[in-house]
Amino acid sequence: MGEQPIFSTRAHIFQIDPATKKNWVATSKHAVTVSYFFDSTRNVYRIISLDGTKAVINSTITPNMTFTKTSQKFGQWADSRANTVYGLGFSSEGHLSKFADKFAEFKEAARLAKEKNQEKTEFTSTPSQESTGGLAPPSPLTSESVNGNEDERAAPDTPQPFEARGGAEPSHNALVFSHSSPSVNKHWEAELAALKGNNAKLTAALLESTANVKQWKQQLGAYQEEAERLHRRVTELECVSGQTTAARSDKTALNRTIEELEEALRSKEDELERLKMDVQSANQFHSQRDSLTHKLQAVEQRNQALEAQLGELEQRVEADRREKESFRQSLRSLLQLLDGKILELSQLREALAKLLECS
Repeated sequence: MGEQPIFSTRAHIFQIDPATKKNWVATSKHAVTVSYFFDSTRNVYRIISLDGTKAVINSTITPNMTFTKTSQKFGQWADSRANTVYGLGFSSEGHLSKFADKFAEFKEAARLAKEKNQEKTEFTSTPSQESTGGLAPPSPLTSESVNGNEDERAAPDTPQPFEARGGAEPSHNALVFSHSSPSVNKHWEAELAALKGNNAKLTAALLESTANVKQWKQQLGAYQEEAERLHRRVTELECVSGQTTAARSDKTALNRTIEELEEALRSKEDELERLKMDVQSANQFHSQRDSLTHKLQAVEQRNQALEAQLGELEQRVEADRREKESFRQSLRSLLQLLDGKILELSQLREALAKLLECS
């Protein structure tokens, strides 16, 4: 239950044909959800995809994997554990690039996690070997360490057993024991036989423990495989549950979209009715426009006639103005002549007055 999806996208899934190793075989009828999962308990990343209840992809990301873009919307990677090649077809180049970036990111994270686990394993194995080095069974169970080498078995009356039991005696003691009685030799032979018996018992116990260890390892492997199978099943069920929840949310969204579309359809129908009424009113407006156009043409004709009359009147006014101007000029000239005649008459009167006075 510690495995959670960290990135999801949708794509068409393909696998390489196992017979030809060249052609692609579609494993999904339509685009399905492809998710990256992270298992916090085992510190691994996996790519999982389900088509209904069938797991079409269950690939653990390792540092040796490589995701290759073969086209603008297609990419592939090889899984040596599953002995196949997976291919994904995306709807756009952006989805492919994002999936490839996530693949590289999680591949690097898997590499770092593997290195960390190796360092942790080396760190824990080194002190355990040092702490159990004195209890290791091989050295006391070897034939040479317990029974002695070929020279010791050939000469049981030598002082070698004293050295094996942990004490090097002086040289003069070695000479004494080399010339000891046969009873001492029988004593050492009996001790050697006892050691051989202990060695046989220890060897049998070691073989039995080794067999038990092998059996335990086999049971542990079976348990691990069963745990892995159950873990994959739990992951598949979680994916199915997630997809069911996603399907429910998609259904709710689709229902909401259908309601919105029905509302939009009703609004469009209302708008269509309104447009029909507008068309009818437009036809009425069109007939009114025709009548107004005829009236406007008549008004324009009258306007043109009036403009022509106005032009004639303006010409007449201009002619009258010119006549008045010429008449004014004639009057001014007459007034000037009249003024000159009046001046002459006044001068003539003054001259006649002076003549009268002189006479």
